Amino acid sequence: MNAQNQITLTSAEEQLLASFGRSFGSLPGDASVTTMRDKLAGEIKKAGLPTRRVEAWHYTDLRNLLKAVPEEAGEAVNPIAALFADTSLLPLIQGKASASLSVDGVTVSTFAEALGGGDGGELIAVSRDDDAIGRINGAMVADGYVINIDAGTELQRPLELQAAHSGGQVHARHAISFGDGTSGTFVERHVAPTDAAALVSNVTSLTLGKDAEVTYVIMQDQGASDSHLGKLKISLSENAKLKLLIVNTGGKLVRHEIECEVEGEGADLMLRGVNLLGGDTHTDITFNLGHNVANTTSTETIRNVVFDKARGVFQGLIRVAPDAQKVDAKMACNTLLMTDHGSFSSKPELEIFADDVQCGHGATVTDIDPNHLYYMMARGIPRKVASGLLINAFAAEVVEEFEDEQLTEAVESVITEWLDRHD
Repeated sequence: MNAQNQITLTSAEEQLLASFGRSFGSLPGDASVTTMRDKLAGEIKKAGLPTRRVEAWHYTDLRNLLKAVPEEAGEAVNPIAALFADTSLLPLIQGKASASLSVDGVTVSTFAEALGGGDGGELIAVSRDDDAIGRINGAMVADGYVINIDAGTELQRPLELQAAHSGGQVHARHAISFGDGTSGTFVERHVAPTDAAALVSNVTSLTLGKDAEVTYVIMQDQGASDSHLGKLKISLSENAKLKLLIVNTGGKLVRHEIECEVEGEGADLMLRGVNLLGGDTHTDITFNLGHNVANTTSTETIRNVVFDKARGVFQGLIRVAPDAQKVDAKMACNTLLMTDHGSFSSKPELEIFADDVQCGHGATVTDIDPNHLYYMMARGIPRKVASGLLINAFAAEVVEEFEDEQLTEAVESVITEWLDRHD
């Protein structure tokens, strides 16, 4: 390595690489995995974590925001109550999977087993220079789930993958495949029952087969000192329908990346997001959608509520390929800024290379409408209660679009509880 290519590592980068060195010999995987892990760690050492000079990380300067990396392991914790009352639970405790679920039409194994399957290095390889989450996770991942839902299976109960930790480092990866003609609800939930600081990286690959209809929910409610780096990679086949909901209510530093490739005609993506931001937190949703074939649709709506000194980011890119005619894609980001000290940055983008499409995007930032507040207060509702009701309605509106009463009630309860602590 030439001297001019070396950088001075930050304290967090040094801690991350030291953790890799300590755990390297105990991490699962075949020879190809070991080689790939070493390569990924070397790339981190050479380039460091991304700064705002990297376009994809312009609003989330990870090198400066990630101040410290905790030790590798925390104490074991127990799962908490599932989001829905009647749920098949897949616990991931301190990053360790337990493949004991028995559901008709569902096959479950661990990602640790997949890493030893002969070509495990390909499972953790990255393809882009700006994929910092992929590098960190690929170098350090210890376990996760491989879940296959057989063709034609209709899940009678939601599946919840519940990742619970008590501090330290947790690096997990999952591969989830819904076969042709499947349907059901899947919840990916990240919780921290203790206050111990953690660094969590989580990468999930989600594949929907032909005619599959899936509701996928990501609930992130980690501790006030936690850093969460998440990535969801999606592939949609012909006539596949995905309803995706992301709800962020916790964490000190949060980055969610969603990468979706629409590969089959008739496919549809509905993304809805709710960011509830308070304290001195930083939360980023970065979305990259590729419409690669004709006659596909997508809608994305992100709702944000900002209190205190919180900072939020939404980056959304829709790419329409040259042959992807008759694409209908819409994207919107709406923010309630409840403070003079917080901020929210929105960067919607369209890259259209086809002629016959309907695509659009928009963004709004505002406070609560004083007329609405006055209307409620004039009818005897205290200001704080009225404000909470209006904020709840603003955030919950996008959840109601799922037309799932169980999901709506569960998320509205999460929103109400959060507002009670911050409003």
